[in-house]
Amino acid sequence: MIETFRAMSDDFNSQTARQEILNRIRTMQGRKPLDKPLELAKARQWVSARVGGPRPPRTDQVLDQFCQRSLDMLCTLDRVSSEAQALAACQAWIQSHGLAGAGIAVWPELKALDWASTGLSVRFGKPLDTDLTSITSTAYAVAETGTLVLCSSSETPTSAHLLPQNHVALVKASQVEQTLEDVFARMRREGVEMPRALNCVSGPSRTADIEQTIVLGAHGPFRVHLIVIEGL
Repeated sequence: MIETFRAMSDDFNSQTARQEILNRIRTMQGRKPLDKPLELAKARQWVSARVGGPRPPRTDQVLDQFCQRSLDMLCTLDRVSSEAQALAACQAWIQSHGLAGAGIAVWPELKALDWASTGLSVRFGKPLDTDLTSITSTAYAVAETGTLVLCSSSETPTSAHLLPQNHVALVKASQVEQTLEDVFARMRREGVEMPRALNCVSGPSRTADIEQTIVLGAHGPFRVHLIVIEGL
């Protein structure tokens, strides 16, 4: 209890000191004391009036563009129409690569799906050193670059798409936006709080540091397989 009170007191003191410093700066600049509602209204007005940078031409075929760009980024891909078909495609891909007998870590967020129907032995949570495959969903996807946008949380651990050699991602068609700017605009529109870590993943990990030869799996998965669910 004492430590909790001390932490709260320290936080209060730091916030108070910070506000005092900012008020001194405003006084030196000849600005009025902080008016929080007014400042907030001005900030919102500035954000809403701000013109974005140049964008590529808009397209009505956002999902097709995402799939093609993902293939360009050396992903493999299945297109299905339901979650049941997505699980079947996941099972087929894992078995075709001889990974069914190795460790498979699945995001806790996907626990409600019928994994028993796949016959795969999966474990929900962060991947272990012995897990060769991870299965995740994604928060959003970017059609322009074939990019997955993944937000960290206890139900969506970041290590799942960084550590295992193979990454399988379930992507709903409704999650695909044309540009990264569109993703951020959607997050603001839907009131989504920025997570502690937001990762943008475009295909398998790669490097060309040695003799300009591309090597996959340098800093993460060397296989990324996307299962695009068109019906969701």
